[in-house]
Amino acid sequence: MALSREQVLGALAHIAVPGGGDLVSRDLIRALRVEGGLISFVIEAPTPEDARAFGPVQTAAEAALRALPGVDKVQVVMTAHGPAAKPAAPSLKIGGHATPHQGGPKRVSGINHIVAIGSGKGGVGKSTVSSNLAVALARQGRRVGLLDADIYGPSQPRMMGVNKRPASPDGKTMIPLQAHGVTVMSIGFMLKEDEAVVWRGPMLMGALQQLIEQTAWGELDVLLIDLPPGTGDIQLTLSQRFAVSGAIVVSTPQDVALLDARKALDMFVKLKTPVLGLIENMSSYICPNCGHEAHIFGHGGVAADAKRLGLPFLGELPLDLSVRLAGDAGTPIAAGDGPIAEAYGRLARRLIDGGVA
Repeated sequence: MALSREQVLGALAHIAVPGGGDLVSRDLIRALRVEGGLISFVIEAPTPEDARAFGPVQTAAEAALRALPGVDKVQVVMTAHGPAAKPAAPSLKIGGHATPHQGGPKRVSGINHIVAIGSGKGGVGKSTVSSNLAVALARQGRRVGLLDADIYGPSQPRMMGVNKRPASPDGKTMIPLQAHGVTVMSIGFMLKEDEAVVWRGPMLMGALQQLIEQTAWGELDVLLIDLPPGTGDIQLTLSQRFAVSGAIVVSTPQDVALLDARKALDMFVKLKTPVLGLIENMSSYICPNCGHEAHIFGHGGVAADAKRLGLPFLGELPLDLSVRLAGDAGTPIAAGDGPIAEAYGRLARRLIDGGVA
């Protein structure tokens, strides 16, 4: 039986660290890879002084993992943030102009599939769908990455419950963060929560290129890209530079949202990006007091559009307070149990069965 990430993290959760807690609860594990009998990861200590004191911790972690059945080799690297007065060396600057690109879309090393999740307009729950679908895929054993490509309005740090500047050991490569079994990268990790990004298009395109190419994603079955709303520079750069396996369009059933969703669909057609299907979000609302079902934004419009266009309809997702509360708390609803988590589980299974995750 193949070794799983959960088994590895379970073993590391028993390794205590100076100052209290363990390697997992203190969120010290980065770039974890489990490939056959090989396990590799980075222990990111808070300071260089902690890194020196963590020598026995590294030894204990290696010993615990070697004791697991099926483990042939364990590779552990110790790194650290810089002192508070001198934030650790990454001289990496995000937002320069994109480098020249020759030829057609290219594959990203180590990533089997890239799936873009888009919408024609904001406010339809695209980022919520992205985070929950990523978690649902990870719960079904897939190696999942999630890139927050909404440069102006990054929301995945809050929704995934992580917000720390990624380490950059060499000033060129960024070590992504881990949350709920998903490898996550967002420009929001490099900004204060209320700090605005004020960039023109060329800098946006450069930032997207860096976030994809200079992140140490490791080996992924699928990288989900949470796109900004609309049909602009980010969408164009992604589809022209990188081999995208397909796109999912999220919309509410409201007529105004559907008008913009059709523009997003037309964009993907023009960019020759396969559309994997449509999702109707906020499809229905069930009153928690009386059980009455209401269709606040209408109902069935996305399914009707999918049928008219000959595209797969991937499913309906309800408007529910628990989804908002879970996202604000940093634990996506798909990480738990219940009807909504099951709905995301079905969406994940459709992508897996379709061979794109």
